[in-house]
Amino acid sequence: MPNAPVFQNTYAALPAHFYHRQGAEHVPQPELIAVNTELARFLNLDSDWLQSPAGLDMLSGRAFPDSADPIATVYAGFQFGSWNPQLGDGRALLIGEVIAQNQQRYDIQLKGSGRTPYSRGGDGKSPLGPVVREYILSEAMHALGVPTTRALAAVTTGEPVYREEALPGAILTRVASSHIRVGTAQYFASRKDTDGLRALCDHVIERHYPDCRDSDTPIQALLRCIIERQAKLIAQWQGLGFIHGVMNTDNMLLCGETIDYGPCAFMEAFDPATVFSSIDHGGRYAYGNQPHIGHWNLAGLAQALLPLLHDDEDEAVKIAQAEVNRYPDVHVQAYQNILVRKFGLGDYRDEDEALATDFFDLLKQERADFTLAFRRLAERAAGTDTVKALWDFTPAFSDWLERWQQRIDSSQQNKAERADTMLGSNPLFIPRNHRVEEAIRAANQGDFAPFHRLNALLQKPFADNVDHLDYARPAQPDEAVSQTFCGT
Repeated sequence: MPNAPVFQNTYAALPAHFYHRQGAEHVPQPELIAVNTELARFLNLDSDWLQSPAGLDMLSGRAFPDSADPIATVYAGFQFGSWNPQLGDGRALLIGEVIAQNQQRYDIQLKGSGRTPYSRGGDGKSPLGPVVREYILSEAMHALGVPTTRALAAVTTGEPVYREEALPGAILTRVASSHIRVGTAQYFASRKDTDGLRALCDHVIERHYPDCRDSDTPIQALLRCIIERQAKLIAQWQGLGFIHGVMNTDNMLLCGETIDYGPCAFMEAFDPATVFSSIDHGGRYAYGNQPHIGHWNLAGLAQALLPLLHDDEDEAVKIAQAEVNRYPDVHVQAYQNILVRKFGLGDYRDEDEALATDFFDLLKQERADFTLAFRRLAERAAGTDTVKALWDFTPAFSDWLERWQQRIDSSQQNKAERADTMLGSNPLFIPRNHRVEEAIRAANQGDFAPFHRLNALLQKPFADNVDHLDYARPAQPDEAVSQTFCGT
């Protein structure tokens, strides 16, 4: 007989002003789109129960198991550089936490479940399109090896959601190691609620960074760990051509996972200035700016933690600045390690910076597809030609390719190992914007086959799948998607 989940909620054990207890808004006629059975198994959840009527009730917010304790959490944040003193889960409810097979704790959250005290005039609901997008993108990122929130399930609600037009409504069930943000710390710091800030940090240490408990300066150790995780995460984004699109401090998780797949996209024609978000008019969150914005956000976190770093404010500032100053080196080291694998270098040498820079300059000059260019380079190392019909190096790359060949020939890495490393570091399949939009358009018409097909393919992004090469090609001019949207 299927078993209902048994939830815990350690966040709800924190002071009452950290959150608001409430249920979801009633939806008239929910229907299941998908249940992520692989993720359910990892979370020790019964996928048969999730697909049962009782499971559908939970996934749509109509009814929760007795162990659930749904809450909407409060936080603040800098949005496009402007301070907003109170944000919060305006359309999400944290149902509770489960212990997964790795013995780690994970949040189960409904996104699009209706109004909360933090909705700021919004309806708290989600159109179907953003749910489809986040499901596809977050699961693709997981398959690419990037720390990320994940999608456990998606349902339609049977009611319209009104934006510029009436759209089908939907709810995503999102999974994260936790949903605690840089903006959560900023919320308590801005109110000079030092006790609340300390309770939050103690919770984060206990949940995500238990080794910090043994430090003589646990808050400083916590700040250092968070900085390291974020620096490495953003390096992974850069290595895949991923553009988050809305790197506000309320969208940076302290656990180091990618969150908020609203106006995100994977870059096709390489250009560091690439922006897809419809609301990023100044290019603040462009691809090339992401490492710098990460640094800026973490400086904001350090500022929020000043009261806990030292009793003397000047000393606290010195400690915070020293930790924040570590970010560039950590990020550069992580990014260099990624380039070593993507270029098949074996190790990183001083002259490799010029090799990489010249390659990116050529990509921009030729408007080359970021993903296919790296995959084609991997194929040259492996002696295969799968993507050659989709994209190949123009004569402009000839001199650079000679330099690259000489460089890898000087490496101690053997050819087979290099080929395996490069093919396993340079995906063939990414969630290309036009394919995601294709799945959204079909879903809005009640056809979820493109969604299921794309999602399945993206679970093996490095596979040499010659039967589905059309999913690897860039958009044709009439298919190009130049803007993405949040869906709020």
